Amino acid sequence: MAHHDPTLRMLLLLLLVQMSQLVAVGSLLPPAAAAPTHTEHLTGAVPLPQAAAEAAAVVPCRPDQEWALLRLKRSFSITDKFMAAFRSWRAGTDCCRWDGVSCGYADGRVTSLDLGGRHLVSGGLDPSLFRLTSLEYLSLASNDFNVSELPSTGFERLTNLTHLNLRSTNIAGNVPAGIGSLTNLVSLDLSADFKIYTLTDDNYVLYLNSSRNPHQLIESNFENLVANLRNLRELNLGLLLDLSDNGDRWCKALVNSCPKLQVLGLSYCLLSGPICGELSHLHSLSVIDLSFNHLSGPIPDFSNIPNLTVLQLRCNWLEGWVSPLIFQHKNLVTIDLYHNLEIHGNLPIFSTGSHLETVSVSETKFNGTIPDSIGNLKSLKELGLGASGFSGNLPPSIGNLRSLNSLEISGLGLSGSMPSWVANLSSLTTLQFTDCGLSGSIPSFLGDMRNLTKLVLSNCNFSGTIPSHIFNLTQLQILLLHSNNFIGTVELTSMWILPDLFILDLSDNKLVVVDGTDNSSIVSIPKLRVLRLSRCNISKFPNFLRHQDEIISLDLSHNQIDGAIPQWAWETWNEMERLFLGNNKFTSVGHDPFLPMSHIDGLDLSFNMFEGPIPIPQGYANMLDYSNNRFSSIPFNFTTHLKDVSFFKAARNNFSGKIPQSFCSATSLQLIDLSYNSFDGTIPSCLMDNLQYLEVLNLKENELQGEFPNNINENCSFESLIFSGNRIEGQLPRSLAFCKYLEVLDVGNNQINDSFPCWMSTLNALQVLVLKSNKFFGQVAQHFAEEKSTCEFQSARIVDLASNRFSGTLPQEWFKKLKAMMIEDSNVTLVMEFDITRLGKYDYTVALTYKGSEIIFTKILRTLVFIDLSDNAFHGSIPEAIGELVLLNVLNISHNSLTGPIPSQLGRLAQLESLDISSNELSGEIPQQLASLDFLTVLNLSYNKLEGEIPESPHFLTFSNSSFLGNDGLCGRPLSKGCINITSLNVIPSKKNSLDVLLFLFAGLGFGFGFALSIVVIWGIPIRKRSRVR
Repeated sequence: MAHHDPTLRMLLLLLLVQMSQLVAVGSLLPPAAAAPTHTEHLTGAVPLPQAAAEAAAVVPCRPDQEWALLRLKRSFSITDKFMAAFRSWRAGTDCCRWDGVSCGYADGRVTSLDLGGRHLVSGGLDPSLFRLTSLEYLSLASNDFNVSELPSTGFERLTNLTHLNLRSTNIAGNVPAGIGSLTNLVSLDLSADFKIYTLTDDNYVLYLNSSRNPHQLIESNFENLVANLRNLRELNLGLLLDLSDNGDRWCKALVNSCPKLQVLGLSYCLLSGPICGELSHLHSLSVIDLSFNHLSGPIPDFSNIPNLTVLQLRCNWLEGWVSPLIFQHKNLVTIDLYHNLEIHGNLPIFSTGSHLETVSVSETKFNGTIPDSIGNLKSLKELGLGASGFSGNLPPSIGNLRSLNSLEISGLGLSGSMPSWVANLSSLTTLQFTDCGLSGSIPSFLGDMRNLTKLVLSNCNFSGTIPSHIFNLTQLQILLLHSNNFIGTVELTSMWILPDLFILDLSDNKLVVVDGTDNSSIVSIPKLRVLRLSRCNISKFPNFLRHQDEIISLDLSHNQIDGAIPQWAWETWNEMERLFLGNNKFTSVGHDPFLPMSHIDGLDLSFNMFEGPIPIPQGYANMLDYSNNRFSSIPFNFTTHLKDVSFFKAARNNFSGKIPQSFCSATSLQLIDLSYNSFDGTIPSCLMDNLQYLEVLNLKENELQGEFPNNINENCSFESLIFSGNRIEGQLPRSLAFCKYLEVLDVGNNQINDSFPCWMSTLNALQVLVLKSNKFFGQVAQHFAEEKSTCEFQSARIVDLASNRFSGTLPQEWFKKLKAMMIEDSNVTLVMEFDITRLGKYDYTVALTYKGSEIIFTKILRTLVFIDLSDNAFHGSIPEAIGELVLLNVLNISHNSLTGPIPSQLGRLAQLESLDISSNELSGEIPQQLASLDFLTVLNLSYNKLEGEIPESPHFLTFSNSSFLGNDGLCGRPLSKGCINITSLNVIPSKKNSLDVLLFLFAGLGFGFGFALSIVVIWGIPIRKRSRVR
């Protein structure tokens, strides 16, 4: 340089300074090829300026950087994608010029590595990557690392890293702690690409673009992960990361550690608990995506976050009022509240200046009218108004939203035919009317909406035949017409004209579905992924399915298909995830007991006539239902295939022998139902101890003997335990006290010899307690009398102690503690059930003596409030405190030795439907207040010592004589014995003894026989004024 002109040297120096400044700026920006995210409009990749890249190349790549990159290259499998990605990666050339590589400083060190979107395949991330210690940007997105774990150490060496993108890389295991130490991180993406096709019930179809399973990554301490990430602006962890172990701590951890956060993407991360109100204090937030989680509680007020553009909260358990202000946020583009069943609100008046492009309140409790001002949302592309609470007329202004791509509408108050203005929405790709009052046939203009890819007309009152113009919609991918009144015959081969169709549901109509004529080549048949044909009057297994080798969900339940399942079905359905064949007439599985199914989420063979051993999927299985068949055996080594099974139902079959101990190796079990079989022996102790996730155990109506295991785990998860109808002896296991979630305990019809379980009063969730037909003895709630320890069952709604050996009095205080029978709880579901996630519900059942008959309640409604203390040895009076149980439906205290009057307080039981206090020694008159119980349909006061006139009321006249038999002192209708209407003198009865009376009678004989007889007759009539209590 000394031989050059000084002016030239100065120009070269200035050029180098400018280029180094460009490098410094460019190194803070991510390169262009990063995998796109749902938020790239905010933080999308920006290309490294060409001048900066050229400046970085002034100093060639260092040898150690080249070595690390070449070793990383060798860790990928050689494929066509490999050849394309690494064409420029040649040893001996400047690695700073390789495709996807940038060296941001003039020192030959790699600062940016972008292999995103190359679709490479590797067995694991090579640790050589961590030799690139100057990396500021790293993207390996959309490559396949084959469910391998990330290295536990190494990331902490990348201290300059600002952008880390491992999106859709099919990685697994724990999140390395070193990622949490990268204090310069601006963007962290550990999410997975996925697409969810939501059906119109509680189910949806999930497609993973890269990962084999959701939640392959685990982070048990989210607070540690984000504690040092104070510069973080974008966080995407959706689908791939399991955050279920973090409870509700995740929210405050973000608020405390990430004050600059702009993009929050935590969809499908198994989050639980409420969304903390402090989240609204992060005023930099522009995107909040918390969809597809288990979040509960109210939605915080996000209307004060000035830059918020996207609010995605769909598919959670959120509840409460939603302020209309959020819909009027000036910058909001997307608000999606879909499928939060307990949130409610009204739509506001929309202004013309709104930027809203997506609005969805479908499957919520939003109500009221749909405002005509919704036509002001000119930018609207997706509109979801599928809330059944909407009423009134649909505003025609919706027809002016020409940019609309998706329209979903519900409302039982909406009536008439499909509005004609729908025809104006020519850009629609999705049209959905569900849970509505619309009726009539499918209008012909639908056949002209050629852009439709999804058409849903379900659970309304549409009728007529399915018209041929539906088949003009050749771009249809999803067609759901279930739960209407469609009639006629549908040939499955007619669907071949819809080549892109992959979800079809014709269930629950009045259709007859048949195969049809195969008049087309196999090449043209659409490859269905989901097919639902429940209640379609199908009598023959559809041959159409022979060509459906990509189907993942099939429902043929509630038809009349008989015979064997075809052999070709098991050979074809390699990808089947849900198979529902219940409620048919199948007699044979058509395969050996181990089915060739590698990943089955739900298999339902219930209510058929299958025989022999139960069939078991060879691979992963979640829910198996064999109920109501004729299966007689369980394969010897079946539990080797059940390690992932959560729900196992095999009630009402022909099983016998001992319950297999091998059930205890199925450690994921949450529900076991083996009821109504012939199992004998004792209850395997491991069922009560080893299975830490087991919540429902139903062994009723078998032939089990012996005593209960008393080794219940301290971390007991049981919600329902049903052992009724066996021959179990001994005592109730005291370790049941550990089961703090227990709601149902039914041990009726056994031979249990124990005292009343006051010690169970610590189980605050217990609602159903059935001890009937055993050998229980002693006083009920004797602790109230003996000591201060409690015996309160405050949540109990059903208490059945009938047919035991209980004695003593009925304590007033015990009834006063039955709070759930006094105060209605509006925050609980109507039916007591167990949620089998996305696969339906398991209803708890109970057998009770209801209105004089033994009835099996196949659903336990929480509105049923029931007390049966009959057939014991109780004495004393009926407690007046029972009158405070105002929600009581059934009261049976018959066949005891109760004395005294019937308390008038029972007249407060306005919900009472059945009252049986027969076969006691009750005396006095029937309280007039009972005549005002309008819901009372069963009354049995027979065989007591009641007297006086039966209360006169139209309601009491509906009861027969049998309600009052065996009470010689009663008179009046409906008895044939009338009451003599005599107004007697108000005489105070004499205290003379019976001898005085007899002497008087004999003296009367002197006045003649007639006088003496009249004295006897009058003496036999009670001498008092009859007064009615009103």
